[in-house]
Amino acid sequence: MSPAPPHDADPVTADWSDRRADARRNHERVVAAALEVFAERGLEATVPEVAARAGVGKATVYRSFPTKDDLVAAVARHEIAWLTRRIAATPDDDAFTALRDLLADIVERVAENRVLAEILPKTRLTDGTGHQDRVEGLLDAARRQGTLREDATSQDIKILISGCCRVLIELGIRDRRQWRRYAVLSLNALRP
Repeated sequence: MSPAPPHDADPVTADWSDRRADARRNHERVVAAALEVFAERGLEATVPEVAARAGVGKATVYRSFPTKDDLVAAVARHEIAWLTRRIAATPDDDAFTALRDLLADIVERVAENRVLAEILPKTRLTDGTGHQDRVEGLLDAARRQGTLREDATSQDIKILISGCCRVLIELGIRDRRQWRRYAVLSLNALRP
């Protein structure tokens, strides 16, 4: 039997090419199942639920992910990677519109993915990629354009959007258009 990747290795991106074909397939099934289950249930999801969705036993999940925290971390890294790509793709021309569209896309994703709602408030984009700087640059540009309050901060936006997402989840609202609407309303609260 092939050993599991080192505990500090990223189980999602770890190189499984030297593993048996069935081990690679099982790992891929576990990752896909974890993304689905955590998206549906958030952090309440369990390893047995992931195993059942993947069609494997719990031990198979634990071979790829030694703890539930490792599994959650892999799912979180997947979602943060999406967020990072989305921020990088934000255009420069109209800062307020770019912020509005960015936030609307984020909340639409959260509407379909409960784990993102739970990890987003704890996420800092200070991983050396410059994406926190990108968001701050958009805020600065919107302030200069006069479309955002002078005292508005990225923390303000994070709190407004996180709170909005939390309430929509608690109310059981799943309609992405409504989520988008509330994101825009939240950002509009920071207009001058």
